Amino acid sequence: MKRFHVHVAVSDLAQSTRFYSALFGVPPAVLKDDYAKWMLDDPRINFAISERANAAGVNHLGFQAESEEELEEIHARLKAADTGITAEKGANCCYAQSDKYWVQDPSGIAWESFQSLGAIPFYGEQSHPGTAGARHVTDGGGSGTSCCPMSAATDNPAAKTPAKACCGG
Repeated sequence: MKRFHVHVAVSDLAQSTRFYSALFGVPPAVLKDDYAKWMLDDPRINFAISERANAAGVNHLGFQAESEEELEEIHARLKAADTGITAEKGANCCYAQSDKYWVQDPSGIAWESFQSLGAIPFYGEQSHPGTAGARHVTDGGGSGTSCCPMSAATDNPAAKTPAKACCGG
């Protein structure tokens, strides 16, 4: 079963962690100096916050798949939407290694679909030099870094402003 994902850039992680912990009624499942994540079952959501973006607000939206089959089902729907897709296999980002697909909607909002493969002890490749980076595959659009490629412009003509990096990179 897929899980909805929201990543919000915040200006004060400690204050925001207290707020969202009270709102959700539980502490974050992951808490780092620059990142917090709640894995909620009611509602079924992966809600993350970080201080890494230039401006506070919704950073990106997405879907977390529990299997490769679910991830490829989402990928097929993205292809049907005829949007540029950036694929990352084995990406190191947000304290996790994941297989991902990135798109921007016609308004330039970044959407991430991913399957987490395991936890890693650092935020992304930029935080940990010398780590092998993700392999990038492009399905007709987008380019970027090993963490959050939607920070770069895509070939989507409707996206007038590129989305900020998912993790604020």
